Amino acid sequence: MTAHQKMDKPDTRNRLDDMRQGLVGKPMDRPDGPLKVSGQATYAHEWDIPDMVYGVLVRATISKGRVTNVASDEILADESVHAVITDDRLLRRPAQGGANEAPPQGSKQVDYFGQPIAVVVADTFEQARHSANILPISYDTEGNAAFDPEAPDTETDTPEDDQLDQGDLDQAMRDAAFTVDQVYRTPGHNSAAMEPHCAIASWEGDKLTLRGSYQMLNFNINELADALHIVRENIRMLSPFVGGGFGSKLGLSPEAVAAAIAAKEIGRPVCVALSRQQVFETTMRRSETRQHVRLACGEDGVLTGLGHECLVSNLPGEEFYEPVTQATHFLYGGQNRKLGIEVARVNRTCGGSVRAPGEAVGMQVLENAMDELAEAAGIDPVELRKRNIPERHPEEDIPYSSRRFTEALDEGAKLFGWDNRNRKPGAKREGDWLIGHGMAGAARVNILSEAKAKVTLLANGSAVVETDMTDIGTGTYAILTQIACDMLGLPANRVETRLGDTDFPAGPGSGGSWGASSSGSAVFLACEEIRKKLANKLGGKETDLTLADGKAGTGDKARPLAEILDGEEISAIGHIEPGKTLEDWQQATYGSYFAEVAVNAVTGETRVKRMIGVFGAGRILNEKTATSQCYGGMIWGIGSALTEELAFDNRDGHIVNHDLAEYHIPVNLDVPQIEVVLLKERDEWASPIQAKGIGELGICGAAAAVTNAIYNATGIRVREYPATLDKLLAGLPKE
Repeated sequence: MTAHQKMDKPDTRNRLDDMRQGLVGKPMDRPDGPLKVSGQATYAHEWDIPDMVYGVLVRATISKGRVTNVASDEILADESVHAVITDDRLLRRPAQGGANEAPPQGSKQVDYFGQPIAVVVADTFEQARHSANILPISYDTEGNAAFDPEAPDTETDTPEDDQLDQGDLDQAMRDAAFTVDQVYRTPGHNSAAMEPHCAIASWEGDKLTLRGSYQMLNFNINELADALHIVRENIRMLSPFVGGGFGSKLGLSPEAVAAAIAAKEIGRPVCVALSRQQVFETTMRRSETRQHVRLACGEDGVLTGLGHECLVSNLPGEEFYEPVTQATHFLYGGQNRKLGIEVARVNRTCGGSVRAPGEAVGMQVLENAMDELAEAAGIDPVELRKRNIPERHPEEDIPYSSRRFTEALDEGAKLFGWDNRNRKPGAKREGDWLIGHGMAGAARVNILSEAKAKVTLLANGSAVVETDMTDIGTGTYAILTQIACDMLGLPANRVETRLGDTDFPAGPGSGGSWGASSSGSAVFLACEEIRKKLANKLGGKETDLTLADGKAGTGDKARPLAEILDGEEISAIGHIEPGKTLEDWQQATYGSYFAEVAVNAVTGETRVKRMIGVFGAGRILNEKTATSQCYGGMIWGIGSALTEELAFDNRDGHIVNHDLAEYHIPVNLDVPQIEVVLLKERDEWASPIQAKGIGELGICGAAAAVTNAIYNATGIRVREYPATLDKLLAGLPKE
């Protein structure tokens, strides 16, 4: 039996607030936590498959051209080497998130340096790696490769769906009392998840089992089937534990298809794992950006004009582009508006979704510009933002769903002590350290995605939740358990949540911050259906049913569930779909950041001393895991502000810093004590459980709070990220 709901109208029932078990929202520990810390959680590379051999991808050493010869004879003379595979089904690029079909394939054409062009299979990983490194490859190189997105001869195109020209921005700039007209640049980023990509493929006849590290199995299975030219019914994918993704594992990656082809060819299970360098080269990067921001306001600080025009990049033929202006469209007012994105076609690693695509880099620049406008107008930065929160969407004239932006700004200012901040750039000093304070707003679009989940109430009064939804470290095991516990009146140790198996009903996948609210709603709906069946057994109405501690009743008397079930079990599938509420209301999550930094007046070193984030994201399903997500986003924001950047060599397009030794992410000493505050909110337009996504919100604008604080400390505006020492030294005080 299936319980289906389409979100065509607000769901005002707010049922989870009234459930007696009372686990939803609490900081419940992760059920999977003990497995992970004890080494019992099986990640992609840890499956013990008998008779398994190892494959290593061979990477291209040119940026554009064709492979003319793979001289494999000498390699194959080694008895430990089983195959050198150059099958035309090998993936040239990873699939974009939600692609649902194979990305470009073929081992001959080369589009970027580091592209997979073959796979070598040997008895051990070390033997396969050695053979892959010495495999002779001949190329026919094309000389018209493009590496620099801003070079005048680089081909560009303009996506028609992402251009807006409303009113007359040029006139608004001329008439304004105060303006900002600046260009900002952000570098590329890599997801650099803790767990590198890996796939283990094994065949039984025509049936393929692929164990891997992927975020969206509901799409990945179709991408794999399309790439291999087989039906999805012959594939089972398993990703019960994923060691981080941040977008790099949204779509199918080259190692999966390589492992499947190799395993079929040699008749043994094959494991293909990517080295850290290969992760950087063959999975998604966040595009670098050039962002031209224009702001115009009157004496009162109210925006009359807003411009945000951006240049991003990707490989030729890729439809995805970094949606830099995503939040700019709805966050602030201003009737005269010009927003647009241009895509440069370059021979660099494929661009795709990296945590909070769009807002992660767009919000930090917009919030830098708002800080500059606040200074020009002589208005407190918090107050300036509050004055520019529109009543309705400034472009589409639709209402907003629940929105706690003002509250996040006010609460953050109060907790941080914003009224006592340093007000004059460069005025506060402690020895060699210049002290500064900065803030920024946060916003991230909210999306509900189609999801299914099966819940079974077993005859013994315990329950099982099943969906192919994944847990990439975000807490899915915990929140789905909590929802089932509350709806069925069970303690946490009597609910088992099973994830990451394509034999289970299709969930939404972990991406876009839609996983928790979507899969959680599916579990909620399934449990509602089970409650109806229980109420029928008790001769009452479902709304009168009380469930707690494994007992059920419709009045004062409660009986154990096992007694009521009398040897039976009840199963239901919950099915949620987005509907009109996503189209007719602007849905988003909001927040604020406040940061204090110290900049060394001699060396230019920046240290973040303290940071506060306040967030409103609908119902918080688990206080602990939601807070952890915000911590992670804010830490990434510190990295974006100070250290993190992909460096490309524009002679051949290769990534210079393709490992964690040179791609500098924040470490323990870079991160201060961070405080996260989660506002109470229910968004009845967002989902039946009134929750919204929070996984990506924590990064959206965080870097701007840090660089705004750097300006307050030093008087130096950093408009090209990250704010490394060389960008500060020349402007530091001479005494």
